[in-house]
Amino acid sequence: MAVPLIALAVAGCAQVVRPHVALPVLQLAPSTLGYELAEQQRLVFHFGGERREMVALLEVDSTDVRLAVEVLGQTGVRLHWDGETLEERRASWLPPQVKSARVLDDIQFVLWPLDAIRSVLPTDWHVESGKNERRLVRKGAIWLAARYDGATVTLENVADGYRLEVQSVAAAAAR
Repeated sequence: MAVPLIALAVAGCAQVVRPHVALPVLQLAPSTLGYELAEQQRLVFHFGGERREMVALLEVDSTDVRLAVEVLGQTGVRLHWDGETLEERRASWLPPQVKSARVLDDIQFVLWPLDAIRSVLPTDWHVESGKNERRLVRKGAIWLAARYDGATVTLENVADGYRLEVQSVAAAAAR
């Protein structure tokens, strides 16, 4: 079940709460996921008192990560990551707070193997995991958490003040 965090793509637009801390950049190679993925997802994004629903299409293979997020039938953003360059095409109506790099990092935090994530974290950050969840921690505080419940993943970004619920139409390989 991939959270494709694609949803996360929109998650990057949640700047309602000024971050207490800057989350570390992951930007992992697509091949480090370890499997191919193609999913359609229903995203529900919560920030401040707002709730937005979107549809995302996420594809990952050994060389590329591709994401498209649609709102009311209109494509808001398309992302392409080849392990070196992050390309973005965005609609003029998409809020400037939506940051492609944050969306990519959210997707990778949710889906990529823990060892791959650990390999790029700064020394003052670590990732923990428990039954059906993982947490990104710095100095004892949880700044990013993902909870897995069947085909649904909930991403809680404490640093940027948003929650994203991602329901996948196609389930991915087990983590």
